[in-house]
Amino acid sequence: MKVITGVRRSGKTYLMNMFIDELLKKGIHQDQIIHINFENLQYSKLDDYMKLWQYVHDHEVKGKKNYLFFDEIQNVREWERAINSFRIDMDADIYVTGSNSHLLSGELATLLAGRYVELTVFPISFAEFFNFKKGQPFQENELFDEYLQTGGFPNAILAPDVDFKTTVLQDIFNTIMYRDVALRANTKNDRAIVAIAEYLMSEIGNPISANKIAGALQSTGFKTQPKSVISYLDLLEQAFIFYRARRYDIRGKKWLQTLSKYYVVDTSLRSIQLKRSSRDNLGHVLENIVFIELLRRGYKVDVGNYDNKEIDFLARKGDKIEYYQVTLHIPENSTRETDNLRFIPTGYPKTVLSLDARDVGQVEGIQIKYVLNWLLESE
Repeated sequence: MKVITGVRRSGKTYLMNMFIDELLKKGIHQDQIIHINFENLQYSKLDDYMKLWQYVHDHEVKGKKNYLFFDEIQNVREWERAINSFRIDMDADIYVTGSNSHLLSGELATLLAGRYVELTVFPISFAEFFNFKKGQPFQENELFDEYLQTGGFPNAILAPDVDFKTTVLQDIFNTIMYRDVALRANTKNDRAIVAIAEYLMSEIGNPISANKIAGALQSTGFKTQPKSVISYLDLLEQAFIFYRARRYDIRGKKWLQTLSKYYVVDTSLRSIQLKRSSRDNLGHVLENIVFIELLRRGYKVDVGNYDNKEIDFLARKGDKIEYYQVTLHIPENSTRETDNLRFIPTGYPKTVLSLDARDVGQVEGIQIKYVLNWLLESE
């Protein structure tokens, strides 16, 4: 079973349609493909697992392999039971999409343990944007500026003008906040959830805690307690709009329980919601883009801590470990950006990613790369 997850409007449905097109090209008959988008009112009555089970069996082609595509399946109550039944009583290839990581927890994990693969869809990367724009050598800076303004949501990239792009991004943010977060929080305090999201966007790259967020909200009139903040943070993560980077003690080989960092799935949402220039606090925006790119390349990413020195990112993929620092430029006669990496006594790759192409080189085994070239690399 293929589970396609990711933030809303990132391209999950389009990817699913690409799978369907590929099947049709290979000669699979249309009748063997059952495709249901649960956000389409046409299927609004299929709101629990038994109705879904009955619908599929009413439309299946007996004696042949069936291909089941379910879009935004989290709208069906106890959908896991129907999916598990299809896996057992049908010859079926099953694909589902969802805009909530809760999709992969609880009963699904129990029923389908080891029987599914997750495909995570992120907004368009800078490399994909560069290719779409048919970028040429030495256009990296120009197109990166455009990418900062536009972001990676396909509909925003395709928007005919700035006003339409703004509307698209605002709609994406509002839909996530109210349909994927507030409804699941079962609260009428929607404004507090939006305020927390805006706080996280304004504090990208800074360590934060639930107590700190609650204090900031209380100072502006919200009666929000740390316990509620923790619950809302979890929902924001589940909706794929924010990702948390925990602090990892490299020497002690353990995660620290306090002061995580949060990064937004696409920095265009930050610009639109906070009404700030895409270059405002550019250092932390660049850090955000690098963090998401590492996730996109399949790494699990933490913030490193070594003898009270902070390493921007500790990236792991299987047995592979890499360390990264992100900077706008390396000041002349300064070792500040390399010192934190230099003192880590490991044989793993250490890299400084700089937005200044003149910084490229090597210092005591630490690679210094031009971050735009690194973003354009194929993993």
